[in-house]
Amino acid sequence: MAPLKTKGDLAELKVAADLLERGYRIAIPFGEDNDFDLILIRGEALERVQVKYTESDGVVVYVRYRSSSLTNGRVRRVKRYTARTIEWMATCDATSRRCCYVPAAELGAGMDVMTLRLAPTRNGQRIGIRYAEDYLDPKPRRVSIGFD
Repeated sequence: MAPLKTKGDLAELKVAADLLERGYRIAIPFGEDNDFDLILIRGEALERVQVKYTESDGVVVYVRYRSSSLTNGRVRRVKRYTARTIEWMATCDATSRRCCYVPAAELGAGMDVMTLRLAPTRNGQRIGIRYAEDYLDPKPRRVSIGFD
């Protein structure tokens, strides 16, 4: 199995375990052709979760919100995730051993990368900063990132 596929599979298992430990129920869709990796079951609602593996530098988690399909080593197609295709983007960071859950509404029309901070900025900036600790549980919420 390809190393990237193995890392992705490991991230899916870790996110599934994290959700179960938090008291949620999950379902795993059959096949590889879905825009989501897991289904979070909240009461009667089914919420689609796309999972990404990442390795942070211990300060910032960089989360890719796109997937690339390759053929013969060349990018054939780029898929960007939006609120139309998922409800949550989950990230499993191998460095901090944390799972973070970003509501799809924060992805806009399909951004490429979002940063979640594990530590404060060195220059003290607070406006526009997203802290990983605010995304550790997929609870419906309004998250303020300093623009209010």
